[in-house]
Amino acid sequence: MTVELTPSQTVGPFLSIGLIWDDGPDVVPEGTPGRVTIGGTVSDGAGDPVTDALVETWQADPDGRFDHPDDPRGARETPGFRAFGRSATDADGRWEIHTLLPAALPGEAPHLDVSVFARGLLDRVVTRIYLPDHPDNATDPLLTSVPEARRDTLIAVREQDDRLRFDVRLQGAGETVFLAL
Repeated sequence: MTVELTPSQTVGPFLSIGLIWDDGPDVVPEGTPGRVTIGGTVSDGAGDPVTDALVETWQADPDGRFDHPDDPRGARETPGFRAFGRSATDADGRWEIHTLLPAALPGEAPHLDVSVFARGLLDRVVTRIYLPDHPDNATDPLLTSVPEARRDTLIAVREQDDRLRFDVRLQGAGETVFLAL
């Protein structure tokens, strides 16, 4: 018997069925001390907004710990912090999450892991958001492995004390650096 692979499918209209949560953007609840908003736009190769994308974030806590078996230190209890956010883009391609900034991990600069799902993609694309002007960025192994001219596609821009901007460009000039997993 020969078994053939099922062809990959692009992300489709089912995206809004079960993947979008009402509280998805709230990694921490409103009123949490230190809460910041990280958001931006998702655009395609022509620079047009992608209005049906989903941006997921996963991050360490403010102590630099992951609630994950690969982090033997384990996460500390941070009330209301769930480490995972999910935001659908709106009619202008905008997304945002409300979270606490992560601290550095051993040997790595503070960052958020990001997955983007959108029409036309056969699989999610994965990237990172690094914090602007953080001294550990200069020694982060992943960030320093990216050609210097493209590193800015991985570093958020501070708009206000409590707001960072991170735009995702799926293709073309200024394309975000995506990771091969």
